[in-house]
Amino acid sequence: MDEPFGALDAQTREMMQEELLRILDTEKKTMIFVTHSIDEAILLGDRIVVMSCRPGKIRKIVPVDIPRPRKILSVRAHPCYIELRNSLWEMLMQDLGNAQAQKAAP
Repeated sequence: MDEPFGALDAQTREMMQEELLRILDTEKKTMIFVTHSIDEAILLGDRIVVMSCRPGKIRKIVPVDIPRPRKILSVRAHPCYIELRNSLWEMLMQDLGNAQAQKAAP
C-alpha cells in the first residue's frame, strides 16, 4: 500500500488506521505499507524500513517492539514509543543533513 491515507483529514486517517489494524489482526496477512509519517509507521508496522535520500536505499530496518493488538492511544502511551519516534526522527534528520551537505559541496 503506497500512502493510502495521505490525502485524508486527521480524524479520518486515524479511523482508517484503526480499521486497518482490525483487518490485519483478523486476517493475519503480511502487508508492505509506505508512509512518510513516523507515527503511522510505528502504529502499523512490526518493522520499519528507513530509506535514505536519493538514491533511495535501505538505511536501516528497525523493529517495533510494541505488542499487538494495537490501538492509537495505547501505542502512544507505550514506554518505548517516544524513544523509537525520536530515534527514527534523528535518523531522518541526519540523512537529510547529509544530503543537503552533498548538494552544497562544489
